[in-house]
Amino acid sequence: MASIDLNNVLDKSWADKSLPEILAAPVSALKGVSDRDGELLQEAFGVKTVADLADLKYMRWAQALAALDISAK
Repeated sequence: MASIDLNNVLDKSWADKSLPEILAAPVSALKGVSDRDGELLQEAFGVKTVADLADLKYMRWAQALAALDISAK
């Protein structure tokens, strides 16, 4: 089972929310992602929520490529 320290990845105002609330949250709920970043992601890729970002095929492709690089070392 995967785990993550929510305090390290979420804006303070989202750290105490449930997982369904976080997944439905705007991407600006992620630490370091501004409201403007969220607007740009929506304009470019139609990403509105954290779940949308996780499901973005380009995100998955980049993660797969990075995993290949790690396993090659």
